[in-house]
Amino acid sequence: MENKELQKNTLICDPETGMCELPSETKTTDIKTAVTSFDKPVRLIYYTDPICSACWAIEPQLRKLKLEYGHVIDFEYRMGGLLPDWSYSGGGISKPSDVAHHWDEVSVYYDMPIDGDIWLEDPLNSSYPPSIAFKAAQLQDKERAIDFLRKLREMVFLQKRNIARWEVIELAALQTGLDTGKLKTDAERSARILFEEDLKMAREYGVRGFPTLFFTQNGKTKEIVYGSRPYEIFENALSKLYPEVSKSGYNKELNALFSVFGTLTAREFSELSGTPRKESEVVLDELVAKGELTRISTKNGSMWQR
Repeated sequence: MENKELQKNTLICDPETGMCELPSETKTTDIKTAVTSFDKPVRLIYYTDPICSACWAIEPQLRKLKLEYGHVIDFEYRMGGLLPDWSYSGGGISKPSDVAHHWDEVSVYYDMPIDGDIWLEDPLNSSYPPSIAFKAAQLQDKERAIDFLRKLREMVFLQKRNIARWEVIELAALQTGLDTGKLKTDAERSARILFEEDLKMAREYGVRGFPTLFFTQNGKTKEIVYGSRPYEIFENALSKLYPEVSKSGYNKELNALFSVFGTLTAREFSELSGTPRKESEVVLDELVAKGELTRISTKNGSMWQR
């Protein structure tokens, strides 16, 4: 009974399934009203949450998907509401400190840096504030909003910053070039409505956890990928939906990758460059020694930036 409860807890992300599951069980239906027009042949609707550790785990796969198939995929990010508040939790987790050890464990499993001590030092009371802030960022610039979400994740997973606090959200917005005044105004008004619409659509589409990725054409679901999966699973889903798809080549040199992505973990660099994982940190640290990169270290791994 205890194991079943743990699997249904919103903050317990099962490494085997790669999912942070919701407690309710719903049925997936076609996404018939998600979009009204398509700029590219495929729309990828990605349901996520700023504090979803399994979503952090698929950053390498998503980044590679954008480099190789960004010419045929429109990426649409939606928020799923992983942690409304602490009265919502159960199944072995009743307070923030219960999450700390779990995050440390999945960090090792996913090979992505996550420091669970945030739940001991400055725990979040909800993932709704950063989720609403992301919807506000989308109103300004959808691409910059993705950079903003990345920054929020770096703050919570590596820097142990409480991204439910406005001052931390504001700093992330400043660092990604967003208008913080407009962000705050929108977060208090229209972005809340957009967030509620995301939650409503998640229920309608049968989202049962995060990450959930719907590969769609003409507003109808064709392929679904649940959880953290190897890159080939995402690529195969796209190929099934769009058999004539062609892969774009991209520059895999380290400097070129950092010109596209300002920060990379060792696993991301390995995935994107083709460098063996055991060698990736050595290559990155060589540039640290030359003063070209900075290493941001945690007890469970590191990230490098220009």
